[in-house]
Amino acid sequence: MVNPQHKAIRSVEMKKIVKHFPGVLAVDEVDFDVQAGEVHALLGENGAGKSTLMKILYGLYSANAGETLINGHPVSIKSPRTAIELGIGMIHQHFMLVPSLTVAENVAMGLRSSRGLLLDIDIVSERVRKLSEIYNLNVDPAVPIWHLSVGEQQRVEILRALYKEASLLILDEPTAVLTPQEVDDLFKILRRMKEDGHSLIFISHKLKEVLAISDRITVLRDGRKVDTIPAETATRASLAQMMVGREVVLRYEYEPVEIEESRLALTGVHANSDRGYAGLIDINLTVHSGEIVGVAGVSGNGQQELAQVIAGLRPTSQGNIYLDGKKIDSCSANQRSLMGLSYIPEERMIEGVIKDFTVAENVVLHGFDQFPFAWKGFFLNLGAIKKTTRQHIIDYEIKTPSTETPVKSLSGGNIQKLVLARELSREPHVLIAAQPTRGVDIGATEYIHRRLLQARKVGVAILLISEDLDEILALSDRIVVIYEGKIVGEVSREEANINEIGLMMAGASQPE
Repeated sequence: MVNPQHKAIRSVEMKKIVKHFPGVLAVDEVDFDVQAGEVHALLGENGAGKSTLMKILYGLYSANAGETLINGHPVSIKSPRTAIELGIGMIHQHFMLVPSLTVAENVAMGLRSSRGLLLDIDIVSERVRKLSEIYNLNVDPAVPIWHLSVGEQQRVEILRALYKEASLLILDEPTAVLTPQEVDDLFKILRRMKEDGHSLIFISHKLKEVLAISDRITVLRDGRKVDTIPAETATRASLAQMMVGREVVLRYEYEPVEIEESRLALTGVHANSDRGYAGLIDINLTVHSGEIVGVAGVSGNGQQELAQVIAGLRPTSQGNIYLDGKKIDSCSANQRSLMGLSYIPEERMIEGVIKDFTVAENVVLHGFDQFPFAWKGFFLNLGAIKKTTRQHIIDYEIKTPSTETPVKSLSGGNIQKLVLARELSREPHVLIAAQPTRGVDIGATEYIHRRLLQARKVGVAILLISEDLDEILALSDRIVVIYEGKIVGEVSREEANINEIGLMMAGASQPE
């Protein structure tokens, strides 16, 4: 609990904060404040400035102008150590834990010991137990981190901050990899912390969750503050419009389709992970023309292996894969592409594009040796390449200075649009879309969703692999759940129940 005599934060105020990077004004005179016993959400698209602002508060960046006040007194936060000493903690999106160490050992890291080189593990363990009881964290200090689920690991991060007597906690995308049940558990913990007087800053792009947990919401756009409003006066639509500057479609009209012929089929497929153990176990899956099949699951349960096996980037150890009724197990990725398979990879900068190539060069990564991009398979038709690229830029609203701009200069959302344009323009029979909107803005997400639904309408069979359950529920005709490399359940769109799906994602339940 917060010690009233030590590092108690009643209020934090950031006034007229400015942060420049070379060629970019990331934060432009932003005011932000948070009070004790409050959850203040920070919303904004990628590049809006929210992470930069919080890194300034936590001492990872120094502001070029402005001031920060704690309890009305100006403070200089030059490093995370200073922030921690002042009572500020931060839970990063990617956990900073050592898997081979226990919970207590992870909490003890970086702390001074009363025994010199020996850690006070017994003292740390006892206090961890007490904190765990107070906040219903249900964490055993003696358990190694690698034994814990993602949600339990997040609780360890919260425990570390509480152990260091953090009075203000910054949570950066805390629900990104949690099941619905784990999100509910996290919110119970946050509400208990709020009751005990903690200040909480909640950074997220999930509007429904922001509205569920927040007292106030501040929206940033292009480095500036749009407004701060009470959560009770906000809606998902109003927040989305504040973030993007225009009306955003959050619900899509669903048109039932008649199930036609099978385009993609996996029968008894097994495959190894990169570490050599079973990544996929006895996968049986069919996707029909004009159908979106969503694959739901917590990260690391075989989604990447599934996408790569179908795309031809990972071999199967058993089973068969069929594309339009033809067995493709022994076909290369390029052969599968020529047969009508398109692939939007999870790691777009590694598998989707070549970052040092231009926009135009990336457009013709597939088919550069075929008509109309090549003459007789040898000479590039530069005119056709440029014309096609320009048309993609217009059709897919890709923001780029020119067709010759290196892809690494584009934003994540525009790179994703480029990959989508290239893959859909090939008029595929089957599209594998792995995490198609991960890390992209709400405006780009809306656009990508519309394009996927358009492809479905013209008969493309789409396998949508996503950790965003809202995305799966919004777009899918059928939903399968993957857990530890196995498909543990399947439900239709009409039967989909978010709680039941969440239990299946955690391996706790299977449909009858």
